[in-house]
Amino acid sequence: MGQAGKLGLALALLAGCASGQAATGGTGTAGSEAEAHAAMAAGTADVARGDLAAAQGDFARAVALAPKVAATHAALGAVLLAEGQLASAVQQLETAQQLSPNDTPNALNLARARVSQGNFAAAAQLFRAVSSASPETVFSADEAIAYATALSSTSDAAAAEAVLRGAITREASTAELHDALGSVLAQTGRLQEAVPEFNRALALDPSDARAQYHLGAALLSLGDATQAVAPLRAAAAAMPQNFDVRLQLGRALSALHQDSEALSMLHRAAKLRPGTAAEPLYQLAVALQASGDPAAALPLFAEADAEGMHGSSTLTNWALAKVQTGDAAGAIPLYEKALALGPDSATLREDYGVAFLQKAEVNKALEQFRAGLALDGGDAHLHYDVGLALKLKDDLAGAVPEFVRAAELDPSLPDPAYTLGVIYMQQGKSAEAAAQLKRAVALQPANGDAWALLGSVLRDAGDAAGAADALRRAIALEPDQPSLHVQLAALDATAGRTAEAAAERKLAADLSRAAMSRQKASFALKSGRALLGQDKLPEAMIQLNAAVQADPKAAEPHLLLAQVYERQGNMAAAATERRTAETLEDRAAGQPK
Repeated sequence: MGQAGKLGLALALLAGCASGQAATGGTGTAGSEAEAHAAMAAGTADVARGDLAAAQGDFARAVALAPKVAATHAALGAVLLAEGQLASAVQQLETAQQLSPNDTPNALNLARARVSQGNFAAAAQLFRAVSSASPETVFSADEAIAYATALSSTSDAAAAEAVLRGAITREASTAELHDALGSVLAQTGRLQEAVPEFNRALALDPSDARAQYHLGAALLSLGDATQAVAPLRAAAAAMPQNFDVRLQLGRALSALHQDSEALSMLHRAAKLRPGTAAEPLYQLAVALQASGDPAAALPLFAEADAEGMHGSSTLTNWALAKVQTGDAAGAIPLYEKALALGPDSATLREDYGVAFLQKAEVNKALEQFRAGLALDGGDAHLHYDVGLALKLKDDLAGAVPEFVRAAELDPSLPDPAYTLGVIYMQQGKSAEAAAQLKRAVALQPANGDAWALLGSVLRDAGDAAGAADALRRAIALEPDQPSLHVQLAALDATAGRTAEAAAERKLAADLSRAAMSRQKASFALKSGRALLGQDKLPEAMIQLNAAVQADPKAAEPHLLLAQVYERQGNMAAAATERRTAETLEDRAAGQPK
């Protein structure tokens, strides 16, 4: 039965109550009693037709005619509740309860209204009162869900689960009931039990966006990002303005290293964040940071901290974002606070040391790295960091054993082999360098720099075929690097492959021109951004248009141009620029509009 149908049945009963109360003299005169009864009947008929606006008018008239009759207020309150006018609904429903404390349907409507208002304690008290006064009362699916919501929100998840399971047993299963039960189970950490409930909800109603979201979020919490993406995509399509859905989908994509699409999703979530609590803000910041945009994460970490998330994890991730954006000086006080809050850890010491390393304070970095090793001597990353710091001090005799120890502790780490390869190459030890670089590319085949260095080492060692193969692998990973094509052209020329050498030289020249265009775009963009910050709008527009011409695929110049137009009062042009930027972001994420 639809909402209007259920409401109509309830109001039919209430109309009967109104008639009875009017007969006992509740309204004062026979004429007004008759008019009130007629208004109630008309309102009930309106509800049956689905015309809630007309019903509201009829019931309001009934209230005016019979202000001391509970049923008139109850009827008006029920319609207002159905229309989402919560404050007015509560006012009418409370009046009805005062006039008729034992009216169960009205008490249930008032309890549902309280849940919608977020007044869960009052709602739970009303539901319990109904259960105690009328043990035979059978809650509808909507009432059971509201009751369970009130209970779970007041830390009584066990009672909430019992209410929902009882409703599922009594009534024909509904998607909403299974989704609500899954949500209660997830709230208590029983994610493995929650997932089947969300799946049952979707089996009953595949279009249930809330169940799609809850299923995706539960799977993500269980570490199954691959399975989480599909339901989260469906939820995002159905609820495009929902912050939480976009956040969780962005997190899932980030976990799968689909960083471009993840960033697009997370940036849109960031635009929806007003009023967001500290924990989701923190999750958004971490997801942006993990997907490669620490700059966008910085203000969110600050907001989360301002909202009361002063914990060590917030501070350390915030500090790390500052380091990632080149602000080691701003990171160090945050690391100091994190250490003061505790707990101390090898990871915290490593991150703290990296901040000092960025400031070229190598001795202080070493102090932190060694403090970390004192906490966990088997941490391969810290041994590598110590080696890197010693290398920066030109202490290769001390650095090399640290890199070797890091590789022994964690043979899957590619960085020690790569750095050892660089050191041996610089020392002219071609065989040792080649061995380490081959190990590095075996561990990290996507490392274009390692393939490029291996190509150079093999070329110098006289292995032209091996060098050419390594350079081609590097080019496949970093196709925009002119120097790789120049090196390959030299090898082709030496081998007598004249045509191939000429083609590689042409590619190198084309890439050099493209690189110059990117540099021009970057310079123009930075200039435009600075001029906009100084409110020099005409000058900013010139630079930003130059950036667009130099790099037509970049979204940021269009976003900044939108700000220029907004400040100039040209809202139509601003909207056009924002649409263009959004389209470019979608294309970059592989989602053409």
